[in-house]
Amino acid sequence: MLPDADDLPEVLLDLAVPHEDINPLVALRGRLWADPEARWLLDRCVAAVVRDLGTVGGGGRLRALSEGCGELGRCFYVYVYVAALDHVRAYHRDRGIPADVSRRTLADLGRHMAVHRRARGSGGLLVPEWHALHFRGELYQLGRLQFQRAVLGERMGGATAAAGHPAGPGDPCLNLHITDFRGPLTPEACDRSTALAREFFARHFPEERYETAVCHSWLLDPQLRDHLPADSNIVRFQRRFRLADGYEPQPADDDPVAFVFGDRDLPVSGLPRRTRVERAVGDHLRAGGHWYGGHGWFPLGAARR
Repeated sequence: MLPDADDLPEVLLDLAVPHEDINPLVALRGRLWADPEARWLLDRCVAAVVRDLGTVGGGGRLRALSEGCGELGRCFYVYVYVAALDHVRAYHRDRGIPADVSRRTLADLGRHMAVHRRARGSGGLLVPEWHALHFRGELYQLGRLQFQRAVLGERMGGATAAAGHPAGPGDPCLNLHITDFRGPLTPEACDRSTALAREFFARHFPEERYETAVCHSWLLDPQLRDHLPADSNIVRFQRRFRLADGYEPQPADDDPVAFVFGDRDLPVSGLPRRTRVERAVGDHLRAGGHWYGGHGWFPLGAARR
């Protein structure tokens, strides 16, 4: 159920939506509610989000408003997730998930609105479908890192099994995600998050045996070791993982530009050089190089640094 205009601001603030977006979202709510087609689509999208709530890989296909809808189109999914909020909170309560974990997990919606504003200068969500994972009970913020309930695919599962790990294709795993606006990616913060994840999923999802952490990210590109010192947080983060074979290298230059500089559409020639990471990413691209996504894993029973 979508809150009325008087209650909506407090709900948005609970989700860490930036203050400058509150009034526009309240005003847009009236436009949404007065549009029968938009309300019909809202109901369908909420139903898709909460369908088979808690099932890994479940849910239905989300639809979007046409590009001609402007600000309402950019912010439409904010209303979808607000309307689904009671469902996911009830699911969290049923699972005994602590209120602070629930709050911080769902507050990623507001963080992504800040990401959109940094990149585009306006309210909205760059990848609106992403938040279905949070609002379906599949992904949780545990300290510095996010952990997503998932299953090992053929390539990653084949790599873990070949290494003698007890989990293989089709077995549960936790996909690890690194968020922005949460401070440095220090080894201590990562150790704490991993320890929290071991305890959290064993307690709240005891029927699912998670023995493997997996990460698919440009942060695991081995080339970063040629551009950053050995004691940098990124290089130490890489050391936690065993890289999996069987993945065809695909250039992913937009990913580091988006995550380091805030906007994947920035021209390479003008990328700033203020930090070591900015210099590493930008200088490599300006020299004609490419960045690639890395695919790694580690046993959840042990973390390496």
